[in-house]
Amino acid sequence: MSESVQPLSLTNSPLGRDVPYVSTYTPSLLHSIPRSDSRSQLRGLPAELPFHGEDVWNCYELSWLSDKGGPRGALLRIQVPISSQAIVESKSLKLYLNSFAQTRFASMAEVQKTLDSDLMLAFRGPLMIELSEPEQLTNAATGLPGECLDDLEVEINHFALDAALLLEPEADTRIKKSWHTHLFRSLCPVTGQPDWASLFIEYTGPRFDVAGLYRYLVSYREHPGFHEATIEQIFLDIQQRYEPNSLSVYGRFLRRGGVDINPYRATSPGPAPELRVARQ
Repeated sequence: MSESVQPLSLTNSPLGRDVPYVSTYTPSLLHSIPRSDSRSQLRGLPAELPFHGEDVWNCYELSWLSDKGGPRGALLRIQVPISSQAIVESKSLKLYLNSFAQTRFASMAEVQKTLDSDLMLAFRGPLMIELSEPEQLTNAATGLPGECLDDLEVEINHFALDAALLLEPEADTRIKKSWHTHLFRSLCPVTGQPDWASLFIEYTGPRFDVAGLYRYLVSYREHPGFHEATIEQIFLDIQQRYEPNSLSVYGRFLRRGGVDINPYRATSPGPAPELRVARQ
């Protein structure tokens, strides 16, 4: 297993510790982590960010009480621009959202106003928050376009992260392709628990042997890293190896405790595409 130095910003976080669940509104449960903690460890990151994008959080376990004491609930979607100064440790967000459970609010608008204020402070930057009724959730899964790397018959013996697994490009041939895998795995840098995801990559640039891309992605299986930094490192390694005309990397991580985190990084500005896989 690769080793990772735990940043000081995680010292007082609830991650990896037994903590009580609080069911009355407690905004102090939110634990911010400076983005600079993870980005300082990325290979090849220039002073000016070479990508655009956002982190899309979907939260399925938000409930509160009406002013008459009746249970209410909503699906919460948070879109965090990569320019925010901090991310929020996901377990602390789960604890914070659970603290709404026995708290009375006059309306959903009041809940949204509270979330806006607290989360803007925690992420240290502007963001977009959307609340929707549970029955508005569509169960239709769009799937992921492009070639599925999981179908490749490739010999793999290397399971330590190594960007050198990305093979040399063919300088005289250019392609426009997309690929996906449903078997991506990395590790939580604190608990060592596995984080599973479906990854989607869109690419325009020099042709290369896709077997190298597959081996490279598999090499993350024992690598510790937060979702956001993991996707940024993948983007950086592909960009530096192949110098593509355009590139996007989208990680659709599976939920824990009712929350999934989906980082999207791209050479062009714009929101993450509307993609959803069946197991999400």
